[in-house]
Amino acid sequence: MRVGLFVTCLVDLMRPSIGFAALRLLEAAGCEVVVPAGQTCCGQPGYNSGDSAAARALALKLLGEFKDCDYIVAPSGSCAGMIRVHYPTLFADDPAALESVTRLSGHTYELTDFLVNVVKIKNIPGRYSGTLTYHDSCAGLRELGVQAQPRALLAKMPGVTLAEMSESTTCCGFGGTFSVKFGDISTRMADKKCAHITRTGAAAVVAGDLGCLLNIEGRLRRNGDMQTRVLHIAEVLAGESGENTWK
Repeated sequence: MRVGLFVTCLVDLMRPSIGFAALRLLEAAGCEVVVPAGQTCCGQPGYNSGDSAAARALALKLLGEFKDCDYIVAPSGSCAGMIRVHYPTLFADDPAALESVTRLSGHTYELTDFLVNVVKIKNIPGRYSGTLTYHDSCAGLRELGVQAQPRALLAKMPGVTLAEMSESTTCCGFGGTFSVKFGDISTRMADKKCAHITRTGAAAVVAGDLGCLLNIEGRLRRNGDMQTRVLHIAEVLAGESGENTWK
């Protein structure tokens, strides 16, 4: 099984460890993993801002880079959702490209969804000891139905205790360009999310989208919380260098 890992531009720029963790998980599941060196953005920022031409150009670039892969997997429900749900809409008036785009979209998965429902991974390579709480990122949840999958994977880790927060499925306020256009509203949403996290008493909050994690961590630190760890699900499942135990 030849799997193309779409690292995402945010992971590449802000926290490459997530990409390496995703790679380790896919390899642990027995996949032949391809990581095209020239990959950049899925086109979602342009698409959400009304720049369809830029989004289409990036989509075609991605299509060319991953055309020989059986599947595309991304450690992001947001980017996977863009490819799987919105690419066909983006090319609805282009029959010449639509067939290839539809095939690409139909074989694109968010990381935990792929691990649970496609390769059915049995052994999780990482170790973790402690209490976590999980934030359900909007795009993964609402566009791709990702909710049970990360929890099923965490349940395979003997050292993990999951403390569910109130309103785990409520937006953290990031929303890509939303947090820029509506900063005051975004801040209030993030503060509410942080309060729910704090009430669980968990040592770490985990999510499947780096945008959410950056937004949440920013508010936690600005509010004086320097202790709560903010981790991507791939980092927890893969472990730090595959050896360390988080406390």
